[in-house]
Amino acid sequence: MIIRIVPLLLLLVFNLQSIAQHQTQNVPDDYGFQVKIGDIVPDFDIILPDGTKTNIQALRGKILMLQFTASWCGVCRKEMPHIEKEIWQKHKDNPNFDLYGIDLKEPAEKVIEFQKQTGVTYPIALDLDGSIFYTFAQQGAGVTRNVIIDKEGKIVFMTRLFKEEEFEEMKRVIGLLLTSSQGGGIKGDAK
Repeated sequence: MIIRIVPLLLLLVFNLQSIAQHQTQNVPDDYGFQVKIGDIVPDFDIILPDGTKTNIQALRGKILMLQFTASWCGVCRKEMPHIEKEIWQKHKDNPNFDLYGIDLKEPAEKVIEFQKQTGVTYPIALDLDGSIFYTFAQQGAGVTRNVIIDKEGKIVFMTRLFKEEEFEEMKRVIGLLLTSSQGGGIKGDAK
């Protein structure tokens, strides 16, 4: 019994150490973020084009990815199919994960059309006045960015633009967070 638990505990410790490294991610100043690694995610409502509404606090307890976007953003359009295929399709059925696109200053009709054009199936929320975006990013900062939030509501990883190496690291962080969030069974078994 102990022999089977030890490898699981070692894997959990390794994963937690890897996650801890990302809590000290050095985000360049020129990324234009208002928030920092380790901050608790600011509270806001998420409103989808069909009127469905939730609150960021209601998502606490899950690993959350926020993808800031707009239909006029060429880099967003380049990145979104990768998010769809490599993150959303891989994790969408995991009850410990949520992903929301946040569209900057565009009406519901535009967001619905944008979603169709890009072929993404993950939900894209409205940010009609930009208040959500400017809670995370400085005025005048570019829109293409992602924020990864752990189950306690802490910001653990942030990206800017679509850089393959950074995108791969973001995927790895999400995977590690999801692995550690499912580690609750290990703690229960060890009691």
